[in-house]
Amino acid sequence: MHTGAMNSIAVLQELARRPLDELDLVWDRIGPADVNAHPGGHPNSIAWLLWHSGREIDAQVAHLGGHEQLWTAQGWADRFGPDVPADKHGYGQSADTARAVVVQDKEVLRGYLAAVTEQSLDYLGTLSETDLDEVIDRQWDPPVTRAVRLVSVYADALQHVGQAAYVVGMDPVD
Repeated sequence: MHTGAMNSIAVLQELARRPLDELDLVWDRIGPADVNAHPGGHPNSIAWLLWHSGREIDAQVAHLGGHEQLWTAQGWADRFGPDVPADKHGYGQSADTARAVVVQDKEVLRGYLAAVTEQSLDYLGTLSETDLDEVIDRQWDPPVTRAVRLVSVYADALQHVGQAAYVVGMDPVD
């Protein structure tokens, strides 16, 4: 955790670290049976929640930074296996498609989130305060700035990691 005066870039870097930090608080309590379980019949398993968190950060930061997504650049799509859609992010998926996200090795979930967190921190380190004010999406009213998009992405990822933590705290996961 950062202490002392922070500029906007430092605040965003702190925010970018939070999804992985929060996951690490419950990581050891996620058992093999928990990863692909669908509590209450919900289509989003812990695997889906963590996969989607990584994918949304990866896709958005790659787009903003003008580089290839780590999903393909580092071969994460292959590491996740055939049950995880290689060309999707989780936005607008049907319940059946979400249920199809099955991960055999939970370590790939944390590994991917760690990789996209590192990429995010590297990207954020290249920005200036002026870059944060740049309008990057005029499809919305008001138009979306780089800073607003980044906050939105990390906030959504934090919500999904929090949902996974909630599921971990259920006894038993079914």
